Amino acid sequence: MTDILWTRPQAAPVATLVLAHGAGAAMDSPFMNKFAQFASDEDIAVARFEFPYMAERRATGKKRPPPRADKLIDAYLAAIETVAAKAEGPLLIGGKSLGGRVAVMAAGDPALDAGVAGVVCLGYPFHPPAKPEATRLEPLDTLALPCLIAQGERDPFGNAQEVDGYGLKDAIEVLIMEDGSHDLAPRGSSPATWDGNLRLAAKAVREFAARLGA
Repeated sequence: MTDILWTRPQAAPVATLVLAHGAGAAMDSPFMNKFAQFASDEDIAVARFEFPYMAERRATGKKRPPPRADKLIDAYLAAIETVAAKAEGPLLIGGKSLGGRVAVMAAGDPALDAGVAGVVCLGYPFHPPAKPEATRLEPLDTLALPCLIAQGERDPFGNAQEVDGYGLKDAIEVLIMEDGSHDLAPRGSSPATWDGNLRLAAKAVREFAARLGA
């Protein structure tokens, strides 16, 4: 059974979000902790988990890079299976960066739980930094579920101008976070704040879930 770290709201959840971490930071990184709390403030139950390579890193202290994204789909499907039995409201899947990419890929797998209603990506890695030609659009192009992407305005993995030019399908909503980088955080000189951007993203997830549950 996949170990799940729950962050539950005080009120009855309006939705449940399975949330995977990015390539280099664990499920209890500052980003993941902050977003889970802000989502909880919006009455969303957040269920975090770690891919096997990250769980091994936690256990051994030895860092190694993640495998290819498609090699992580089975682990994501297992996490969905664990969470689905306890989910309240629409069941969403998503993640930070790599975690969001794998969620999109899992959404297209025949073994996906039929209860999954939508996908949430926090900083989607549209391409590797400094390689805008190496796009990772295929999973999004074939995605059958509604999707919400919160993307930093100046994200080196796909900035606002680049994303606007991709011609993403109508079922994919993109929320551009003011002056945000890949972790949605703005620069210190910006009028925006990291907490403010994350709160806006969490509010958008609640609104997204409400539309799916209507």
